[in-house]
Amino acid sequence: MSLQFHLAVEDMEIWSASSDGYSFVISFESPTGPGLHGSPGYVASWRPLYQSRGAIRIIGSPFKNFAEAEDACNTMLNYLTSEN
Repeated sequence: MSLQFHLAVEDMEIWSASSDGYSFVISFESPTGPGLHGSPGYVASWRPLYQSRGAIRIIGSPFKNFAEAEDACNTMLNYLTSEN
């Protein structure tokens, strides 16, 4: 099943989704302007939902577009859930 992302923070490009005990976030970063600053693109990260741990950036971030970041999150979810 695919993650269903929703806009988590108004006025900033930050989306979140959760499934099977994992939380995923996609954020848009740019070197200037409002929002998060960094290399331009969509940064994807994940963390266990019920543990107080920092997020882990998904390899390949930043992605060129939202769809690539979303695919990376779904791939990571499939990997994490196949491990259990």
